[in-house]
Amino acid sequence: MAKPDRQQRLRGYWDRHAESYDRQMDFAERRLFRDTRDWICARASGDVLEVAVGTGLNLPHYPPQVRLTGVEWSPRMLAIARRRAAELGRDVDLRPGDAQALDLADASFDTVVCTFSLCAIPDERRALDEMRRVLRPGGLLLLADHVRAAAWPVRLAQRLVELVSVPVGGEHFLRRPADQVRSWGWPVEAQDRFALGIVERLAARRPPA
Repeated sequence: MAKPDRQQRLRGYWDRHAESYDRQMDFAERRLFRDTRDWICARASGDVLEVAVGTGLNLPHYPPQVRLTGVEWSPRMLAIARRRAAELGRDVDLRPGDAQALDLADASFDTVVCTFSLCAIPDERRALDEMRRVLRPGGLLLLADHVRAAAWPVRLAQRLVELVSVPVGGEHFLRRPADQVRSWGWPVEAQDRFALGIVERLAARRPPA
């Protein structure tokens, strides 16, 4: 996990970018991510936890019957998510929290979602372990992110971008969370990778107890 002073600096970075975040994401949403938010959220059911809910861009895409909890470490992003939930008329438990140390009980959710956020969480492996901890046996883990590209010229470009993006905002482009999930031995129910392998989405089931 990042040191406390770096954690605070990164939180400040996302606070400063909270109001412009949706506009910054617009190009990627239209050109790269395609229907990923629908692909992810349509699979959610029961008690659902969204880790790093951000400004709440996924909220309009969830089925109305899910019971939704969202955790976010940027106070300003969380405030925008709360506004969005109110505008949508959705009853969502939105709370401050750190993806790397969730203040939630073991095995308390049927579905855990994280979209386009593991790239910027300081210790993404610890965050994934926390998602595994709070997911019930038989529950579904749903992930989507920009990841290490399939083609080496694109990976080289990503590495160059990281020279700036990691020190400034803690954003990584060469991670691939699916590798860690596969190492757990969980059955993968659906997986899709596109846009030169830059975008990957995954649905994996925690084995029953």
